[in-house]
Amino acid sequence: MTAVLDIEPDTAASERLALLLESTGEGIFGIDLAGRCTFVNRAAAQMLGWRTEQVLGRNMHELIHHSHGDGRHYPEAACPIFNAFRRGLPCRIDDEVLWRADGSSFWAEYSSHPVIEHGQVQGAVVTFVDITGRKRAADLLKQTNDELERRVAERTRQLRELANHLETVREAERTRIAREIHDELGSLLVALKMDTQWLARRVQPQPELVCKCHGMGRLIDAAVDNVGRIITDLRPSILDHQGLWAALEWQAQEFIEASELDATLQVHVAAGVAPPRGGLAIAVFRIFQEMLTNVARHAKARRVRMSITVDDPPDPVLYIDVRDDGVGVAAAALSDPHSWGVVGMRERAGRFGGRVSIDSAPGQGTRVRLVMPLPEAGSP
Repeated sequence: MTAVLDIEPDTAASERLALLLESTGEGIFGIDLAGRCTFVNRAAAQMLGWRTEQVLGRNMHELIHHSHGDGRHYPEAACPIFNAFRRGLPCRIDDEVLWRADGSSFWAEYSSHPVIEHGQVQGAVVTFVDITGRKRAADLLKQTNDELERRVAERTRQLRELANHLETVREAERTRIAREIHDELGSLLVALKMDTQWLARRVQPQPELVCKCHGMGRLIDAAVDNVGRIITDLRPSILDHQGLWAALEWQAQEFIEASELDATLQVHVAAGVAPPRGGLAIAVFRIFQEMLTNVARHAKARRVRMSITVDDPPDPVLYIDVRDDGVGVAAAALSDPHSWGVVGMRERAGRFGGRVSIDSAPGQGTRVRLVMPLPEAGSP
């Protein structure tokens, strides 16, 4: 955009122009093709700390724009104000400083436009305002936002550490309860089974009592099965005894048998990659359980495709992919902070540097993918 300033020759027009320049609160000055000041209004002189006669004829870049805010020299060739008439490039700048007569600086928003008379560039008109107050307010707002973000990040970190600690405590408690159920309740049920068998042998002449003993035995067998299921839900022993790879495959096969869906499982673990143990193994196993639980409870699917892949060392990565052709889910539901299953999977994965991604849409099925970097051999 090019500014055209045609100065009317009559005295009345000149007086109106002078009155306009003096009445505005913005600083305004003009420069010729050499960068020398040709006019300056009262607001500009006051903001710059110079008298009008001290500014006229001076090179304005050398006078008020010679340095950056940090004191570095500002080359005249790079000055946007002068480029308005040298290159025909009008500008509007709000992140630079201008310098006063006393050597102090202030943040200014300025614009520079070429002045054209009779088709020839004669110089430029520059308007500027002191935005130091606005800049300080913006800086204060940024500092406040940065501090708020720091506090939010710190609080989020603390909450995650607390959640991780609670998860660790929960898994330890599950292990303890599973062990006690196995050792105490399991042994009691075995003893009861043996007692009913002993009693059945001694009441042979009485068919009704024999039948009652056999019924008690069946109830005890059912209790043993239920106890085993509860123990497995609390802490699958295969995870501790045979490792994560076997536990994941076992969980998938259990799901296939229980769901009666058209389900397939592909497993490929690169040679030399030992299954991780401890918290990482538990986190991966629980995430996989949640994936399959969501399919069973919500998907209403007919087909499920499961894939478990582990890359080659030395930087192995575990990929778990579960896809179904079910009803799908809206994006809003996946981002809902009250979707505890989704939040739990992502938190568990994030604790060990992994990530869970979910692609779904209503009527389009769902794909849940876990990407988990694995520690090098020998790492804890």
